[in-house]
Amino acid sequence: MCRLFETIRIENGQPLHLRWHEERMRKPGLMIRDPRAGNLEPGIGLRLLDSGLWLKSIIKVPENMQTGIVKCNVIYGQEILEISFRPYIKRPVRSLKLVYTESFDYHLKYSDRTGLEELFARRGLCDDIIIVNGGLITDSSISNLVFYDGSMWYTPAHPLLEGTCRARLIAQGKIIPLDIRPEDLHHYRGCKLINAMREPQEEEIVGMSNIE
Repeated sequence: MCRLFETIRIENGQPLHLRWHEERMRKPGLMIRDPRAGNLEPGIGLRLLDSGLWLKSIIKVPENMQTGIVKCNVIYGQEILEISFRPYIKRPVRSLKLVYTESFDYHLKYSDRTGLEELFARRGLCDDIIIVNGGLITDSSISNLVFYDGSMWYTPAHPLLEGTCRARLIAQGKIIPLDIRPEDLHHYRGCKLINAMREPQEEEIVGMSNIE
């Protein structure tokens, strides 16, 4: 199985929204084990057999990462392979370029991001890209997207990757999935990038004049 990874936001020592990360990690077919069943240290062939907040029991935030916002990466395949932590430094995104492709696949959060990096390299002078896959707007290179029409927020119904923040906001009724094409963009005032590290209320809106 290819290596996958999960990015988890840590705030002042507390991992957030673990339920949503666990649900996505189960989708590739991992078998979840109850963390009370035995040794859970990363790198010893952890097999996941059961549901529950087992992530909480294996994410041990280091003492020097207990303050502020920290980015935790969990790398896994058929087992947990590595858990790492580093202070989160947000990359500002104020302009986006439409980049077109066909049949691009990133339905799992693969550690190998070569395809995404090749698309990102086509951004020109913009900060990031909007990937148009098969005629439909999907994601940026690092996040899902939400578009504002003046009253409601909409998210592409067929993203490349179903993000955990996106799933949570849909479940809460805060964003609505909708097929969005480049020719539909004039209906919106702007968009935001959202992912596990980028909560929508913290993000700047990218105005339509800054989307090429």
